[in-house]
Amino acid sequence: MEDKQLTQEEREKLHEQQLQNRINSDKRKKITKKVLIYSIIIIVLAAIIYIPISNSSKPSIYDDFAKCLSENNVKFYGSFQCPHCADQKALFGKSMKYVNYIECGPLGGPVDQGCIDAGVKAYPTWIFENETREGVLSLGELAQQTGCTLPQ
Repeated sequence: MEDKQLTQEEREKLHEQQLQNRINSDKRKKITKKVLIYSIIIIVLAAIIYIPISNSSKPSIYDDFAKCLSENNVKFYGSFQCPHCADQKALFGKSMKYVNYIECGPLGGPVDQGCIDAGVKAYPTWIFENETREGVLSLGELAQQTGCTLPQ
């Protein structure tokens, strides 16, 4: 049996085809790598966006407590500039949105008429049915004052 000898032209074509195959394979690998990287980036960005949104929609442990305070006509008067008011708000966390909060305005600046009518002189001020208390109150003190159940 005789081995078929390739002509010079056939060898060059075969070599060119092998080079082209290698180039195409490298291109596919690069494209696959880019798609994988972009996919990972998109997944990470989606997680960064989704997690805070999903957590913010979950009820907070103090939601019912804060709602009870508002249902009992308890009012919290404060100023956005007051550090003690910020401390008071922090005790409620996300549940602060259910507290009957009245913004009195900037410290030393024009005061909301509702705050003047309520006799607010210091921040924070809590007004209950028959009593006014100034200063930061613990959630336990608020529960005791109102009879609202504080979650454990």
